[in-house]
Amino acid sequence: MKKFFSFILAGAMVISLSACGDTKSQESSQQESVSGSAQSYSEEVSSKEQSQDEDSFAEISSTSENNTSILVAYFSYAENAELPEGVDASTTASIQLWNNELTGNTGVVANMIAEATGANLFSIQTVEKYPDSYDETIDKGQEEQSADARPELSNLPEDLDQYDVIFLGFPNWWGDMPMAIYSFLDSVDLSGKTVIPFVTSGGSGFSNSISAIRSMEPEATVQEGLSIRDASVAEAQNDIDDWLTQLGYTE
Repeated sequence: MKKFFSFILAGAMVISLSACGDTKSQESSQQESVSGSAQSYSEEVSSKEQSQDEDSFAEISSTSENNTSILVAYFSYAENAELPEGVDASTTASIQLWNNELTGNTGVVANMIAEATGANLFSIQTVEKYPDSYDETIDKGQEEQSADARPELSNLPEDLDQYDVIFLGFPNWWGDMPMAIYSFLDSVDLSGKTVIPFVTSGGSGFSNSISAIRSMEPEATVQEGLSIRDASVAEAQNDIDDWLTQLGYTE
């Protein structure tokens, strides 16, 4: 009888231990499932955060790549004339020195604008050079105006599409732009760009040149621009800086 009860008791213990084992196994399986889900969620969150970071970086990069690019294109007498070797810039008001290079009044203003804005410079030059005498040069300029001539240019800016803003400079010859500027505007498409003229003169300012630019580039935004007297070019930096600050183009 005792053996019978001992056998029954042993069987009950085996069943109890088996049940405990199953419970622990189930708990372990649940823990592994929870742990796996947590790891999967963590990896998903990390992936989303990384994707958001990459999107943010791409957005910042895109914004920085869209910064406005500026070109200062100009026509200057001294860079388009057959000047004698060793000419003294101090002997004539129409020839100036900038960084030890000969240029004209418009060239000086162009360099001042470029240095203040960080813009690229482009000198508009003709294939056929003008006389070394300024008086003879403007006489030739008058002949070109009468003939509505388009002097052939020796070059044009490369990849003009990269520029959003074009500062366009020239001297006032006989109440108008030099015909080389007309050649330039005929040769390029400034649609969608902002064009900001600047002129140097003895006192005539722009005359009707801004209207002419707007007529030739109807799809561009042509602003009023800045006029500087020839006699004031050397001291024009402060006026130019103030003007550029008002426009929002200072570097």
